[in-house]
Amino acid sequence: MKTNYNYTSDFILESGKKLESITISYSDYGPKTAERTIWVCHALSGSSEVLEWWSGLFGTNQLFDPTRDRIVCANVLGSCYGSTGAHDFDQPLSFPLITIKDMVKAHQLLADQLGLKKIDVLIGASLGGQQAVEWAVANPPLIKNLILIATNAFHSPYARAFNEVQRLALQADQTFGQKNGGLAGLKAARAIAMMSYRSYDDFTLKQSEKELKADDYRSSSYVRYQGEKFLSRFNPYAYWYLSKAMDSHDILRGRTGTYDSILKSVTAKTLVIGIDSDSLFPVAEQKFLAEKIPNAAFGLIESPHGHDSFLIDYEKLNKLLGGFLRDEEKEKRTEEKAKRGEGEFQNEVAGKQTLLKRKINYLI
Repeated sequence: MKTNYNYTSDFILESGKKLESITISYSDYGPKTAERTIWVCHALSGSSEVLEWWSGLFGTNQLFDPTRDRIVCANVLGSCYGSTGAHDFDQPLSFPLITIKDMVKAHQLLADQLGLKKIDVLIGASLGGQQAVEWAVANPPLIKNLILIATNAFHSPYARAFNEVQRLALQADQTFGQKNGGLAGLKAARAIAMMSYRSYDDFTLKQSEKELKADDYRSSSYVRYQGEKFLSRFNPYAYWYLSKAMDSHDILRGRTGTYDSILKSVTAKTLVIGIDSDSLFPVAEQKFLAEKIPNAAFGLIESPHGHDSFLIDYEKLNKLLGGFLRDEEKEKRTEEKAKRGEGEFQNEVAGKQTLLKRKINYLI
């Protein structure tokens, strides 16, 4: 299921710099002849193996089911799960800046390689949602249905500052810049990030003390644990470059017009979902998208868990997505019924014309 696409020509980045070739690692689940093709854009620390990290939505008997749907997910440029990134370089920080637009350009290359003329559902959350909205703007006819979760049209000053704080933690590690360096910095950066991925209420619910003490708090232990655990599955330089890519997100850059006019170019039927406790991607950003994209609806997840609710509150997420997709299926059946009715009418007319011709011939 997981494989690589090796693009051997020059890949020109938004910055004008080039990579002489790129590798795109991707997973392609389900029948190639499926009626529905789903493309998943993953978040910052995700991989192409969506059945593993988004199992509440993707899997057998789930909303997106590889036994009936074709499901494609590509590891983004700059990541460390098989696609070209800084970890491939002896001097990791010599790797050029990657933007969301570059990621989408690579996705389009892969879609062309796979022969995909239409994506029935494009879905992404967080950094994945940034890719999805950029792609829907860059190639509107390709995307039939668009699902944007906890994301935005441009990254905010607050969120960019939060990413910079994490990069400062990476830089404080004296080994950062060496081929296998930066692990202590990554641990600290990930611990900091957990403060934006979760919420005040989430920490209160899960990390409150069961007894009075003066040190060694549950919340302190939790963020240390999350930082340590992250070292076993991620790369400091991927974290650096992907956080930079997230900061780069702005659909207006490189285009003429306004946010209003650019988002009006999106032709996909769209569902935008916000999370009421998300401080990193506040609900106002999702409402902005839903208001500006012509055929868009807004859904709200009420959750105490913060930004990461899209990986936690599956019951609420399934309810919103299921309703959206059922509406789409109803519209599809209505259109098919209308077409079938028109066809039956045409057949009836053709039959009467044939009968009339027969009568005429008989009379002759």
